[in-house]
Amino acid sequence: MRPPVTPKERSTPEPTPARDGATTPGSTAETASQSSSPTSSESSSAAPEPVTDLSDLSPVRPGRGALSWPGLPLLAALALWAYAVRHTDVSRLDDYGLVTALHPAFWAGLAVLTAGFWCTVRDPRRPGAWAAAYVLGLLVMERATQAVLYPTPLYAWAWKHDAVIDHLLTAGGLQTADQVGDMAVYDQWPGFFAAQAALVRLLGVESSAMYMAWWPLASSLMLLLPLLVIYRTFTEDRRLIWTAVWLFYVANWVGQDYFSPQSVAYALHVGVLAVVLRRFGRSTGRGRPRQAVWTVVITLLITAIVISHQLTPGMLVVCLVALCLSRRYRDWVPVVTTVVIFLAWCLTAALPFLSAAMPDMIRSVGDVGANVETGYGATPTGTGAIATSWAARLLSGSVLLLAAVGVLRQRVLRHRARPLLLIAAAPLPMFAASSYGSEMIFRVLLFMLPGAAFFAAAAILPKVRTLAAAQEAGEAGDRRNAPVAVRRRAGTWIPLAALLGGTLAFVPAYSGKDRINYFPPQEVALVRQLFDQAPEGSLVVAANRNYPLAYDSYGSVEHYWFLDDARSHVDRIVRDPAATLASDMAGVERPARAYFLLTQGQLANSEMNGQLTREQLERIQESVAASPRFRLVAQNGAGRLYVLKQAGGAER
Repeated sequence: MRPPVTPKERSTPEPTPARDGATTPGSTAETASQSSSPTSSESSSAAPEPVTDLSDLSPVRPGRGALSWPGLPLLAALALWAYAVRHTDVSRLDDYGLVTALHPAFWAGLAVLTAGFWCTVRDPRRPGAWAAAYVLGLLVMERATQAVLYPTPLYAWAWKHDAVIDHLLTAGGLQTADQVGDMAVYDQWPGFFAAQAALVRLLGVESSAMYMAWWPLASSLMLLLPLLVIYRTFTEDRRLIWTAVWLFYVANWVGQDYFSPQSVAYALHVGVLAVVLRRFGRSTGRGRPRQAVWTVVITLLITAIVISHQLTPGMLVVCLVALCLSRRYRDWVPVVTTVVIFLAWCLTAALPFLSAAMPDMIRSVGDVGANVETGYGATPTGTGAIATSWAARLLSGSVLLLAAVGVLRQRVLRHRARPLLLIAAAPLPMFAASSYGSEMIFRVLLFMLPGAAFFAAAAILPKVRTLAAAQEAGEAGDRRNAPVAVRRRAGTWIPLAALLGGTLAFVPAYSGKDRINYFPPQEVALVRQLFDQAPEGSLVVAANRNYPLAYDSYGSVEHYWFLDDARSHVDRIVRDPAATLASDMAGVERPARAYFLLTQGQLANSEMNGQLTREQLERIQESVAASPRFRLVAQNGAGRLYVLKQAGGAER
């Protein structure tokens, strides 16, 4: 590490007003605790001592070579990625998903990209555009790979959302539970679906399935600008800013970036936090005309969140309340605005769903153990599923541990960026609020990430010091801990190892269950054939809902997934499959039909999530195939479709 910069080498900046009256980072009241003469009143305190975020780096005039060479590792990494995707076969995925299917060149490219990013971002001679280019390269390699490799979109839930959009376009408006049953909940939070329906019409495509495979990349890009705004509010050190952004994307393995209301609502959530942190602090001044403009902006963002997703408004409320614990952000306008809009929607459009769900929601309040417990059918089973699950846990745990180290180690940032620390801790009480379908632990991790990634980045970077502290250390010859060369090597390789480990761990955490999430074209064709021929009022019976188009025509076709039943009934099906299923399906009357569908996606989901084994499901299929009460309608390499023979009349 280079000797600290003295005031002779770098002049002390005066606090200068930014746009809309905001002061630049380092001159805010959050750093007042670092001043040598604190006062009791924030408004009357003297200007805080400026912070040098680059105190270990001496200014260097950039040369032509310094500007150009960072492009070489980036191009090499992208070339390796392009070669890897051309030589990766996803036709036979095992229990490790995409991890074992990827060509080794992919892993080499990811390592080259990470090393190039670290060497580039830590050097003051490099323009900030190179760090941005590396982050975009990371997003391409980690978020676009699946879209390039798989011929069909991933995730049964994404296909479900496509069905909701298609139904909205077909029905021409919102519908009630009397018309569409449990699916009416999506019509009570229609923001995302209405926007996507408009986009489908605008683009002139057949359905949102035409572009939803690329949604993870698009939704990740939505987060980039608000993240940069948030981090630049508390530091001007581009090393810290871009390393935090890198760690955020690496740690965001939860999978909520797929084609879903959550992906957009989360981006809007981070956008609201960015506006509040940047424009609603006390240092921005009160009563300025532009403050009203920013109030209108966050009102529009909050409204879009509230009408699109159930959980995100609650998370936003707790984050904004936490910010009010900081003197700098003790402005109740954002909190009150969010609560009023949230309650207004809950008491009107969303009231039917909330009235039915409220008893269960009340019972779950305070039951932290049950709220974080993994439910039946969601327990990783098998070597691959368990290994990828642990990779995800270790990745999240490592980032949170680094964040804790950063808070303890970076004394200046601990005070200066306290609002980010509050935002990171704010979602934790939600564990006591609800299980959210056994997903609350994942959602809490997701909403902690903006703050946690910032302090995790601070943990692997040199200590931030005030200019006075840097001068004092320089005058005292502070080199007692280790020789300069040793400190410099440790400051390079240890952070690089941490970045590389997290970046590589993202792949199994994010793509390790692709055997469940990927539906080959044959499976899509089989299910499409089912819904093309099913008359109105028909019933589709399947093991679980993990197959494409599972909710297609949900306004006219009923669905029954027997693994959602009580375990006692599932055991009866396992003991006597054909007779039990025929009894369950017997209530359908002509011209409607009752179909039994078993596909590759259902087998993978049941086997890897601890429901039924492959042998048990294959025995069920064999029993149905041998029963005279069922007739085979269609089959291919991805599954089989049977119809229950109806009494009287010839079968078609």
